[in-house]
Amino acid sequence: MPTIPVYVPSLTGNEVDYVMDAVRSGWISSLGQYVDRFEQAIKDVTGARHAIAVSNGSVAIHLALHCVDVGPGDEVIVPTFTYIASVNAITLAGARPVFVDVRMEDWLIDPAAVEDAITPRTKAILPVDLYSAVVSPAVFDIAKAHGIAVVEDSAEVFGTTIGGTHVGHAADVATFSFFGNKTVTTGEGGAVISNDDALAARLRKVKGQGQSLDKRYWHDEVGFNYRMTNICAAIGLAQIERVDQILARKQAIAALYRQELADSGMQFQQVPGDVKSSEWLVSALVPPEADRDEVMRQMAENGVDTRPVFYCAHHMPMYATRQTLPVAEEISRRGISLPSFPDLTDDQVLRVCEVLKAALLSARR
Repeated sequence: MPTIPVYVPSLTGNEVDYVMDAVRSGWISSLGQYVDRFEQAIKDVTGARHAIAVSNGSVAIHLALHCVDVGPGDEVIVPTFTYIASVNAITLAGARPVFVDVRMEDWLIDPAAVEDAITPRTKAILPVDLYSAVVSPAVFDIAKAHGIAVVEDSAEVFGTTIGGTHVGHAADVATFSFFGNKTVTTGEGGAVISNDDALAARLRKVKGQGQSLDKRYWHDEVGFNYRMTNICAAIGLAQIERVDQILARKQAIAALYRQELADSGMQFQQVPGDVKSSEWLVSALVPPEADRDEVMRQMAENGVDTRPVFYCAHHMPMYATRQTLPVAEEISRRGISLPSFPDLTDDQVLRVCEVLKAALLSARR
């Protein structure tokens, strides 16, 4: 095992006490006080009118697409540089993913590419917020101009604000992941938020097998079992109680990395000044002349775990196209994610930087 892992959840609050309370209560499935309390806590943090907890971040995307009526024959525009769950959800909804390139400055979907990709079959845009950055407001302007729904995959940016407003409000639906390596974790879990009352009601109904919200065991549309358990919600509530502390520490870690690696040739995502990032996973591009995989190998030998950024979806066997999307391909080739867990000490960050700089010197192509 590496001396310094990429991520370890911080479970130093009321997680154990709340889980044991849920177990002792007998409410261990998808009903119980912690589900309600966790959803309220998500609303408190995000400022959204509605927050609905689900079993993981992947089903959150599928649920959102389904409930904005994406289906067979439709196209959904999505960046090729994303975690594969974003794309798989489009396929599960019966639609066709339309891959577009990203911008070098923030690694996120290019608004100009979105505009060019719109066709009469375009039903939705699925922009993805990754690592430290959030999608350009221009994407939402384009969607509004064309009357296209937006499902924002915000899985990695819970706690991020734009001009003081939590991410996700510009979309029809925004989705979050609470996997074990996320800023707030429930072990496995996710959520959708929306400010649309009717859409939120449908999201809540469909995630529970399409059961009527006021007539038990009456199902008037096809639904899914995407419910979060009371035990997972208990963990999540304890996490959110410490979210300000967690966010502050992660932001400090990211700032220290950027300071210590300023002269290393590493290229970080650009984050606008009005964005206060949750800094989920500090990631950067190695210099063009460096061999990213060799850098990672040498760091592992010296006790520091890293991971590559995501591979391009249009290179995956089941989605392979003949497209050339050069910016995403370069980011995918050069990107590396560094240890970013909230209990990481300053001394450990400095050690990571020391090992990285040494690896960069010896891994030149």
